[in-house]
Amino acid sequence: MDYLQMFIVIGVILLLVKPVGTYIYHVFSNVPNRSDRIFGAMERFIFNIAGYRRREGMDWKKYVISLLATNVVLMTISFLLLSLQQWFPWNPEGSGSMEPTLAFNTVISFMTNTNLQHYSGETGLSYFSQMAVITMMMFTSAATGLCAAIAFIRGITGRGQLLGNFFEDFVKAIVRILLPASLIVTLLLVALQVPQTLQPTTAVNTLEGTVQRISLGPVASLESIKHLGTNGGGFFGANSSHPFENPSGLTNAIEMWSMWVISASLPYTFGLFARNKKQGWVIFSAMMVLFLAFLSLVYFSEKAGNPLFHTLGIDVTQGNMEGKEVRFGVTGSALFTAITTAATTGSVNNMHDSLTPLGGLAALSQMMLNVVFGGKGVGLMNMVMYAILGVFICGLMVGRTPEFLSKKIEAREMKLIAIAILVHPLIVLAPTAISAMTGLGYGAVTNPGYHGLSQILYEYASSAANNGSGFEGLADNTAFWNIMTGLVMLLGRYVSMIALLAAAGSLMQKEPVMETIGTLRTDNKLFAGILVGTVLLIGALTFLPVLAAGPVAEYLTLK
Repeated sequence: MDYLQMFIVIGVILLLVKPVGTYIYHVFSNVPNRSDRIFGAMERFIFNIAGYRRREGMDWKKYVISLLATNVVLMTISFLLLSLQQWFPWNPEGSGSMEPTLAFNTVISFMTNTNLQHYSGETGLSYFSQMAVITMMMFTSAATGLCAAIAFIRGITGRGQLLGNFFEDFVKAIVRILLPASLIVTLLLVALQVPQTLQPTTAVNTLEGTVQRISLGPVASLESIKHLGTNGGGFFGANSSHPFENPSGLTNAIEMWSMWVISASLPYTFGLFARNKKQGWVIFSAMMVLFLAFLSLVYFSEKAGNPLFHTLGIDVTQGNMEGKEVRFGVTGSALFTAITTAATTGSVNNMHDSLTPLGGLAALSQMMLNVVFGGKGVGLMNMVMYAILGVFICGLMVGRTPEFLSKKIEAREMKLIAIAILVHPLIVLAPTAISAMTGLGYGAVTNPGYHGLSQILYEYASSAANNGSGFEGLADNTAFWNIMTGLVMLLGRYVSMIALLAAAGSLMQKEPVMETIGTLRTDNKLFAGILVGTVLLIGALTFLPVLAAGPVAEYLTLK
């Protein structure tokens, strides 16, 4: 039954990759198609209201400036709304305004598609804030990432100087992809008993004779975009382990499909833009190989349970059920853990702090690599970056100028790619070291020793990868952690994005070169192996020492 559950979830994704990837291609190909008749009028209305009638193409610099400016405006508005929350309507519980450093962290978190939560949704936010700030940023941050990926794809596969128009792509991403998909998923979740209401907290009498107040709210609408946009921020503090967010095995599967489907389909979209479907399948295959490896690690580790129980003669045939919901079991929890850290969603249906050391290692590793499908476009951009790096390394080995998609890879592109590759470990490892050495940082750790280091490391790996999940034993709602993780989220989102769009803009201007007998093909099984090897090599060189000091050392103490 365990394997059947995993086979069904993965099998459905495999069936959806081609149709969804094709649809995304048609949305952004700027070629007239049937979706224009459905959504064209709405888009024209939006542009007319905004007074933006001439939608000319942009080079990479103008595209990046437009992207950043839009995000800054949305963050500013969101910060003001959270800071003045108590004065707005739909606040039946009278939630006060958010503390400044927490508001700073929250708006950065949701605008960078990280959705790291240092607050509890049912007590810290009003219904208005959940909808006008949190849900709004879930749509706009996901659309931003998707636009960046599409612009990157156009640059890698196209010719000229223009990557497209950011505002047109932004509106299309929301109107043609995220809104209709969210509506469908919302209706499914409501049908499966996920609440969608503006009614205040309900008071019920418990069996013990006391009164318990149960939080409700517009949960289903947030859950849909939370997963489709690979956002991950929960309506409730317990996230998708809460029975109102995720009441059954079927809703669990729907949420996993939702968070995975667009990220898994983007490689096929890339292949269509490149006019070489095999190229897209190579990228997808490399991602899937890595995913299956980490899924196996977390599943078998959680299934084996804590080895200390065996030495004490305690039956652990059910596996490690600490921190897990009985309705999902080890399999549903392990699969959710693997998908949410692969797709950098951050949604959780179990407590990651309670994972076995190797289970936590699998979740950490996927965020550190940040290429195993990834969030809205991030995984694809990073995997193509590693593909270019793999071509470059192979070119050095044979003394030939490297080429990718018939374009020469030269010094400018490699410098930009080096920035994108190096910034990620830097913003994970440096803050981890600072926090481990200072009282403000280490004072938040609730488990001393190896697991305490893993708590700190997980927080920054999650922030840098724009994931948002956490080892929630960490007491992270302090000014130090709010500011530190906020800065890491900003750097993790925008530095690599800018560098890779600059590289795409540079490649777009190059004339294609003729393929010869010495050209390294990048659309076959050999290159898929090279790609996986490159990812693992770079990942091991940068992160293996700290993993050895954290989860690996903790695992060895249990043997």
